[in-house]
Amino acid sequence: MRNILLLVAIAGVPLCAFASLPIPGDAQRGAQVFKDQKCVLCHSVSGEGGKSAPDLGRRTGRAYTPNTMISLMWSHSPAMWSAMEKEGIKRPQLSEESAADLFAFFAAARYFDKPGDAGRGKSLFISKRCADCHNLTSSDAGGAKAVVNWQAIADPISLAQAMWNHSTEMSGAMTSKQVSRPVLASQELTDILVYLQNLPQAKNLKAGFAPASAETGKELFTLKGCAACHTGAKSLEDKVPNRSMVDLAAAMWNHGPKMKQTLPELRSEEMKRLVGYLWSIQYFEAKGDTKRGKAVFTKKLCASCHDDRASGAPDLASKAGNFNGFSMVSSLWSHGGAMLSQMKTKKVGWQRFTSEQMGDLIAFLNAPR
Repeated sequence: MRNILLLVAIAGVPLCAFASLPIPGDAQRGAQVFKDQKCVLCHSVSGEGGKSAPDLGRRTGRAYTPNTMISLMWSHSPAMWSAMEKEGIKRPQLSEESAADLFAFFAAARYFDKPGDAGRGKSLFISKRCADCHNLTSSDAGGAKAVVNWQAIADPISLAQAMWNHSTEMSGAMTSKQVSRPVLASQELTDILVYLQNLPQAKNLKAGFAPASAETGKELFTLKGCAACHTGAKSLEDKVPNRSMVDLAAAMWNHGPKMKQTLPELRSEEMKRLVGYLWSIQYFEAKGDTKRGKAVFTKKLCASCHDDRASGAPDLASKAGNFNGFSMVSSLWSHGGAMLSQMKTKKVGWQRFTSEQMGDLIAFLNAPR
C-alpha cells in the first residue's frame, strides 16, 4: 500500500484538487519508522519509549488531521533538532510515505481521539446493554463474540466496520429481548473503548490503522449505494470536518436504523477503502482558505525567502498542487536545517503554526498563482 497514490482525476476533477490530499499510511510501518528514525529515544507511545519528550500515545482530544501533526512538528522542530544534536542522534530524513505511516501509527495509538474515562465506559457498557450479550472473555450461548476477540478495540477502522456490520444483527437480538436499541454519542463510544482497552485480557491486542486507495474507495462508495443517498445536502463532503474514527464509528452505528434498505455488509478491505475515500474528500480534515493562507504566508515571513530569488529558496508557486500535510513533514525534515540557518542569517525567528494556519497555508500553496 506504500506506493498507492490518490487518483489523478475522478469524474473530471483536475490533478491539483487531489494532489494536496492525504495519502494512505500504515500503522505497522509507522511503528518501524518511529524506531528506525530514533524518535523512540525521546518520545514514548503509551508509556513505551523515551521520557524526555511528550508521550505521543496520550489522548489529547486534538483534531484528527495530518495538519495537526505537521503544525506540532514544525512549531517545535528547532527544540527537537537541538535535543537530537546534544544526544548525537542523526536527524531523520522522512519521505512523504514515511510521514503518512507515522500519522497512521499515531492514529492507531489514538493520539488524536478525545480523552475517555474507563469508569464511565464500564457503566456505559452495562447501561447500554452491551454486556447482555458480550461477555468479556467468552462467547455467549447466542454466539456473541467475546470482547477479548474484538480486533476493533485496537484498530479504529475495524471498529467502524464492526459497528456497521453488527447493526442489523444487534437490532434483531435487542428486539427479541424487548430492549431498545441504544444511541451512542461519540464520547460514550470513546469511554467504552477506553474501558475495554484497559482490560487485562485486551492488553496484547496489536494496534492497527491502514486506510487504502481513495480511487477504489470512491468506486465502492457508489457500488454499495452510499452515493445514491449522500448527495446534495446529505453529501459527506459538506459535513463538519475534524472527525475521528470513533466519531465515524458512532455515526455508522446510529445511522443503521435510518437506512430504508438492508445494510450492505462491509469486509475489512472495503472499510479501509471507504476510509481512504473519506479522507480524500476532506471528511477528516478542515478545508483551508486560500485568502487566509496568503495572509499566513506573508505574516509568517515565508515570502521573505520563497519570493526572494536571491535567497536560493525554491519557488513554491511552481509546485502548486503538490502540497499536503505529509509532504510538508517530509520537507521540514529534509530542508528544515537549511531553512533555520537562512532565518538566523536574516535574523528572523522560527515561525509557529496552528493546525488551522497550516491548513490555510497548504490551501494557498496549492492554489494557482
